[in-house]
Amino acid sequence: MKTNYLLLLFVFTIGSTFGQEKLADKFFNNYGYVKASELYEEVVKNGDEDQHVLTRLGDCYYNNSNSEKAVFWYKKALDKYELDSEHLFKYIQSLKSLGEYNEADIWTKKFLEIQNNDSRIKDYSSNNLQKYEALNAANEALYITIENLPINSNLSDFGSLIYNNELYFASARGLNENKEYGWNKEPFLDLFQVSVKEKDYELEFGETHLIKSTDVNTDYHEATIAITNDGKTLYFTRDNVTRKNKLNFDKKGTTHLKIYKATLINESWENIKELPINDEVFSTGHPALSPDNKKLYFVSDREGGFGQTDIYEVDILENNKYSEPKNLGPKINTEGREMFPFISKDSTFYYSSDGRLNLGLLDIFKSNIIKDRVSEPQNLGAPYNSGYDDFAFFIDPSNKNGRSYLSSNRPGGIGNDDIYTVYSEACSQIIKGVSREKTTKEPIANVTVSLVDESGKIIEEIITTDNGEYEFVLNCEKTYTILGKVKAHIDDQIQVNTNDKNKIVTEKDLFLESLIKGNQIVVKPIFFDYGKWDIRTDAQYELENIVDVLRVNPEMVIKIEAHTDSRGRDNFNMRLSDKRAKSTRDYILSRGIANERIESAIGYGESQLLNNCSNGVKCSAQEHQLNRRSYFYIVKQ
Repeated sequence: MKTNYLLLLFVFTIGSTFGQEKLADKFFNNYGYVKASELYEEVVKNGDEDQHVLTRLGDCYYNNSNSEKAVFWYKKALDKYELDSEHLFKYIQSLKSLGEYNEADIWTKKFLEIQNNDSRIKDYSSNNLQKYEALNAANEALYITIENLPINSNLSDFGSLIYNNELYFASARGLNENKEYGWNKEPFLDLFQVSVKEKDYELEFGETHLIKSTDVNTDYHEATIAITNDGKTLYFTRDNVTRKNKLNFDKKGTTHLKIYKATLINESWENIKELPINDEVFSTGHPALSPDNKKLYFVSDREGGFGQTDIYEVDILENNKYSEPKNLGPKINTEGREMFPFISKDSTFYYSSDGRLNLGLLDIFKSNIIKDRVSEPQNLGAPYNSGYDDFAFFIDPSNKNGRSYLSSNRPGGIGNDDIYTVYSEACSQIIKGVSREKTTKEPIANVTVSLVDESGKIIEEIITTDNGEYEFVLNCEKTYTILGKVKAHIDDQIQVNTNDKNKIVTEKDLFLESLIKGNQIVVKPIFFDYGKWDIRTDAQYELENIVDVLRVNPEMVIKIEAHTDSRGRDNFNMRLSDKRAKSTRDYILSRGIANERIESAIGYGESQLLNNCSNGVKCSAQEHQLNRRSYFYIVKQ
């Protein structure tokens, strides 16, 4: 007798393990990773460690961003099986998130052996694995925004540069408004500065004031600056003036531009010196520094150039000395105007030109000429360029979003020339809504709302507010699932497909149905195979709702009723329903619910039909189905 009992127990365990695995799969496929992991781990405890179970356990924790447990189960699977590339990829990602870069490097090399054309590892290098993020990078569409700065005046403002959170620029809003510049009837330009900081792509500016100096600004033009990396030297453009601060004209009555430099002394730019590359018969201006500060680039209309104004370079030597100016050549310079050079920290050369194919007047171009002398320049295109003058391009090297600035006289500005900022952000949209009770439509607080990507990974989770509100930021052109869960309720989920439009807001509510209705726990019908009482996987899935309600309410006691339709003999149906009721009870008890919490489990056969489909009455399958049901009555709460 004892042997038979053990044999039956063994058979029940094997069958139960297989059933739990299928049930875990069902929860996994519906993003129920916590419940799925619980069931998979029960399968492992019962001795089943097949590849599917182990990798699914890794996936459960990976999708819930629990890297430590994900690594544990993926490693367990790797020790016994050869994993496919996708699970190997997830293992590598989990190792990286734990800082185990050496181990991640080993497995990345193995990943390359089986998946060497995967775009996620196209830039892989074991030398910079700690900084390497391409393995998990999403190819998100970038949305380019261009904004007119609030610091612009109704006159000319241009030529921005940012150093140490201070934006420097030239403006005609100066103190000498009674002294007009003949070309545009505006006051002469002065150099200004204003503090700037960024938060969530929004710029905040301080009070605009003249550059801190007693000598930089004069009664005439000052514009376009460059500051050395150490912040101690300022290069700027100024009208050619005499020692008495008067304009200095050449024999033809023309005053030219010159480049000067100043030294920072007690937070003020002083000790002004003229650069030896200047001359009285041609202009030199618009200084720009190489990233290492060893070269100075500038614009000049001196003899020997290719066009009206060309861009030159000189080496910066010691003791205020410079090498002979060198023209950048025909790859940059044309018969037209080349102006406003700027070199980014990656040595990309930017400048403006009206001598190449453009959208009209001055356009901004970029070139790799510093690294490759035969490199062809490229027009940045719209929205950087317009049909008007677009110039003085600058990239803030300290800005993590790669924010840049340009100046333009395009329509829609505040003054003559205005300063604009340009930044790229991942195209994003907002999904928001309210979690509600399905029947009453009342908001439900403390609902766990998960944002699930196309791969099934939960990428963010929030708890709804007291008003049931939730909100997520989504990437454009993606598919997401929004999943709402709260205790003693049926989950709800909605699918969201974003388009390519930036900053669209979509509102969708979640509707979660309470499992407790009056004196019952109400779940979907518990189905059995014809004439049998075994708990199928779909029935287990529904019974897990009963288990969850009992776990949430530890004092609750229930009773179970099972009913059949009228097909079949009355006595057979009575016995069958009773076996189904007790089989249902046994499953709930097997999930750790105490015996005393189920008062009874009784089958009533066909004795309590809900319609007229009794013996001998012809009914449809749907009508008979109405009578095949289970009830879970709450007798104590």
